Amino acid sequence: MYNPENQYRCTIIRGKSQKDIEDFLPAYAQIINEICPCEESIFENEFNKKLSGLIPPNSPQKTFNNHRTEIAGKLFGMYYKVHSDYNDDIYVYPGERTIKYLKDQDQPAFFKDICYKMQFPNGMTKFETVKERLGLGISIRPCCYIVEVLIEASRHDIVLTRNDIGYYVLNALDALKRIASPYEIVETIVKDRNKGITSHVIGNPEKASSYNVQHINEQLNYMELANLIVLHNDGTVRLNEREIVTINLFASHWDDDPAFNVAEYDLNSVQAREFFEFAWGQYYSALSADAASFETSLSALISDNDHSNDTQTEQEDDNTVELGDEGEKYVYEYEKKRVSEFSARLANKVLAMGKTRGLGYDIQTVMAIPGDKAEYVKYIEVKATKRITAPDINDSLWLDTINMTRNEWVAAQQHGDYYSIYRVYFVRGNVLMYIIENPYKLYEKGTLSITPTTYKMDFGNDAIDRVISKVDK
Repeated sequence: MYNPENQYRCTIIRGKSQKDIEDFLPAYAQIINEICPCEESIFENEFNKKLSGLIPPNSPQKTFNNHRTEIAGKLFGMYYKVHSDYNDDIYVYPGERTIKYLKDQDQPAFFKDICYKMQFPNGMTKFETVKERLGLGISIRPCCYIVEVLIEASRHDIVLTRNDIGYYVLNALDALKRIASPYEIVETIVKDRNKGITSHVIGNPEKASSYNVQHINEQLNYMELANLIVLHNDGTVRLNEREIVTINLFASHWDDDPAFNVAEYDLNSVQAREFFEFAWGQYYSALSADAASFETSLSALISDNDHSNDTQTEQEDDNTVELGDEGEKYVYEYEKKRVSEFSARLANKVLAMGKTRGLGYDIQTVMAIPGDKAEYVKYIEVKATKRITAPDINDSLWLDTINMTRNEWVAAQQHGDYYSIYRVYFVRGNVLMYIIENPYKLYEKGTLSITPTTYKMDFGNDAIDRVISKVDK
């Protein structure tokens, strides 16, 4: 029988604020992509070196290592390690989730996959903690479970709070062991409310209150970054109904055993623990089988208070399919409006060129400014991304990263003042465009940096040393 008074502090790795997490994610991904695959020692040094411009310069070494091992590694599963087949070397490879994010720039989809694979026990914690949780019988996919609890609450026409989810689910041992169903949990909450009982997580009285609930708030934060829930200022938690397909998928797995069976591994020797650690890393860094269905639509990013734009955004989604890129569509419409307001005669000068390969830009438009340069051609390269929080341009340590093709960089050099990059952020309830005029000039001034990350090799028969054919053997 479910007894919520059986409390257990089921912690996760301590992360950062939501905004910091979303700001660091592109940097982590780009750093890993630039230096992997590589030997473990090189990875450690290069990751920390490349991170140095993103955190306060006087930060201790522990802070650098924490970003690399705890957050990018264990919490987000952005890379994994394997032993060399020939010696004792260890190599580090980018995980599938990282590679996918670099291609689609869909941060909510990244966090959906993490939430989908989140489980207790897991390979993120210390080995003693893993054994403790195994001994207690903890076995849960917490995010899937929470989604089903919220659905059950909606059936009872009640709204749950952070405190409800903390006390009755994420800190409740019977829920963590799945001996209590979401139905029993909501029934208990309803009964307690009817009796006027309000229960809170009670942790270590010698610790700050944040210590006792931090693991609860951070799990809910990741579910919000996944766009599955909305956390309101009054403490209530609601499902994001605009993600109903993904929500139903999560809910359908609330009673599944964790996909990675920790109990199968021996944790009693150094060698066995390393085997477990590597196996978990390879499992957790790979995309889940349902990751392809986690794409975040623009309509799913509309805020609760922005229903007036529903029709417009749904239309944008339809057109997105035709144009193949949501960011290009948004900038194209913006430019059409801007130019037509300057001069209706010039409106037809705005052309969507994203489907034409090799140009190095997506939109061809005109300057549309007072003076004799009004009809000068202007070229725009669009780089779009989706996230929940808005990037803070006033943060002195804020940094973003985009990938450019050779053609795009050549076009930037060629067109100079008439070439711009429009960085489009689709965030919850808003769309932001950060415009970089003449990026090549900024590069020459040292305001931004460019790093070649791919190589093209051309070779002929004079470069071939030998040919081995299976037929000749």
